[in-house]
Amino acid sequence: MKPDSIDENGIEEDSDVEGVNKYHYEGERNEVGDRHGYGKATLENGDEYRGEYKNGVRHGYGEYTFHDKNGAKYTGYYSDNKKNGTGIFIYPDGSRFDGEWKNDKRHGHGVYTYPNTDQYKGEWHNDTRHGKGEYTYAGEDMKYIGMWRHGKRSGEGKLLFNNNSYEGHFRHDKMLGPGKYVFNNGHEQYGEYVVEHNNMDNNNNGDAFRTEWRCKNIQGYS
Repeated sequence: MKPDSIDENGIEEDSDVEGVNKYHYEGERNEVGDRHGYGKATLENGDEYRGEYKNGVRHGYGEYTFHDKNGAKYTGYYSDNKKNGTGIFIYPDGSRFDGEWKNDKRHGHGVYTYPNTDQYKGEWHNDTRHGKGEYTYAGEDMKYIGMWRHGKRSGEGKLLFNNNSYEGHFRHDKMLGPGKYVFNNGHEQYGEYVVEHNNMDNNNNGDAFRTEWRCKNIQGYS
């Protein structure tokens, strides 16, 4: 499931003249009249920001509430008018991200809870799951722990399901390469997933293929 995305309205930053910008500001200013220190800005569309400013832009800790986005809100740190540092974003669909930001993107470590209560906890890069992390599938008794690349399970990982597990290599969200199954009865299967059907030539992102399991060794049977 792809995380939601939403940005703050930019009207507030266009000018320092309230009559031109059509927003209302109450708060501290510096010696040249820029918003500076703590203040509250209400934009023409009803969005509201309460928090710290520096030389006319959001900078420091603040809270941005979206007027017509079903309760969407960001609470956290800004730098030069962009989300930077730690913060919590509640999205219009009810999903929630609690973690690190860089230049308005989820970047670093964070926890994303999806509308269906699936949850990803781990590393992010440029708004996508990237690096080491774990994904819990709600209602399916299943969890993936391992590496991610550009939002997909890629690299070494472990899939836990119904008290069983699979450990091996993943590529483009699919099991591919050597691995092993460990079942709740103590039996183990060693083998590899190989490409069954490949449409990579017709798909630029290279993820249109199916894999099949080929067992090479079984342990635990007496």
